[in-house]
Amino acid sequence: MGWLHTWAGVVLGALLFAVFWTGTLSVFDKEIDRWMMPETRLAATDRPSWPPLLDTARELAPDAPFWSFFLPSERVPVVRIFYRNSAGDFTFRDIEPRTGVLLPDAGTLAGTRFIFPFHYSLHLRWNDLGYWLVGLAGMATLVLLLSGVVIHRKIFMDFFTFRPDRKLPRSSLDLHNLTGVLALPFHFVMALSGLIIFFTIYFPTVVSIAYDGDRAAFNRDAFGSFQRDAAGVPGSLAPLDRMAAEATRIWGGEPPYFVRVWHPGDVSATVEMRRTVARSVDLNVDAVHFDAATGEVLRTHAAAPVVHVQRFIAGLHFIQFEHWPLRWIYFLLGLSGCVMIATGYIYWLETRRKRHAAQGLPGVRIVEGLTVGSVSGIVIATLTFFVTNRLLPFDTSFVGQDRAALEVWAFYLVWLVTFAHAWARHGRAWREQCWAIAGLAVLAVVLNAATTGDHLVRSLAHRHLWPVAGMDLLLLFGAAVALLTALRLARRGSAPGPSQDALKEAE
Repeated sequence: MGWLHTWAGVVLGALLFAVFWTGTLSVFDKEIDRWMMPETRLAATDRPSWPPLLDTARELAPDAPFWSFFLPSERVPVVRIFYRNSAGDFTFRDIEPRTGVLLPDAGTLAGTRFIFPFHYSLHLRWNDLGYWLVGLAGMATLVLLLSGVVIHRKIFMDFFTFRPDRKLPRSSLDLHNLTGVLALPFHFVMALSGLIIFFTIYFPTVVSIAYDGDRAAFNRDAFGSFQRDAAGVPGSLAPLDRMAAEATRIWGGEPPYFVRVWHPGDVSATVEMRRTVARSVDLNVDAVHFDAATGEVLRTHAAAPVVHVQRFIAGLHFIQFEHWPLRWIYFLLGLSGCVMIATGYIYWLETRRKRHAAQGLPGVRIVEGLTVGSVSGIVIATLTFFVTNRLLPFDTSFVGQDRAALEVWAFYLVWLVTFAHAWARHGRAWREQCWAIAGLAVLAVVLNAATTGDHLVRSLAHRHLWPVAGMDLLLLFGAAVALLTALRLARRGSAPGPSQDALKEAE
């Protein structure tokens, strides 16, 4: 078990850290959106005006096979329309919910379309490779947690033991044990639920056998999918307010958060409404389908027991319900997972550094570069993503890439550079990358104030700007932590190896 725990962590630690880091940020993905998309910094409203919204949809996508509207909420104060454009590509645009005014194209994938999907897919679409790698990381997390419990004979003592004044191997092991034991239930639930969420990818034969390969039938039974074929005859659209009121009545006062119009302008058009997920843990699949012309209810759907359990587990993982104290707890526990992975790497390095140097083995040098790049490197890449967002004008393009793509390229290129820097600057990389983190975090806050006018004083004074203030404050806090770390590393010098006494103590 000790061998399994050690080598599963060393081999998959970089992947695990990337998944944990982006998952932790995804707890506040919509707040990151508000920071990166200044045009969405509006006061919240829960009553959109449908006539101007539909007029805007007709202008945007008159021939689209559907219009999907994500309705405003406390965390997302705009109406987000999703449709397929004339080129066949899926497109998102934001609309002011009361006037129907189309907001400027954000020109960024921000949190919900870059950081959040990275958490579960790594943006590797070929044969669902990213999903499978993240699934491997989830299985590895379960293995690491269970083997960690087995190898820690004093697990209850580890819960209360942290000796920061001891040598680095001992203190890093204490912190690794503490974060692992303290958040063990959370990490276990997150890893297991992540696998359960994507059961149709990881266990596709179950659906194929049960439904004889008819995926559409499975989607109807499990998720309430329903639509009619277009008739090719023009038709009208009844008031959506009345349909929303009827759906709310059916759901016992719970409003819709999602509205989709299938085949708009056709006599066979249907309207699909989905019940809000903000007031319960489960990501419910409750739906009501209306005849678009008459407003008559065609079909209602509620989850069957097994699907309800699966959606509850998914809601527990994604925390889309409104509960700010629990959201902060998720964020802190996610950070504890990042610390657990990083300190596991540091303990491995410090207990082998002198022995590998004496034997001329390259293992420590290789793993140290991997550790620095996967820990401080992805933090630098994330901050570069934020800074690039505030630096690039909205109409920027380069070699055929638009602004959103350039932000993503900046993230990946800088991340690769941090790995190269870590291997090239052996013994200094941690300190120098901490300086970079501190500088980039402060720069992001300054650029936000300079480019939007929403400095901390202003954002703290206006309730609808509190998400922006929270983002700035977390950036400044991160800069302070990185600065203190860099100064402490500078006092220690260029990473001297541990003494033999420290090695014996750690063993």
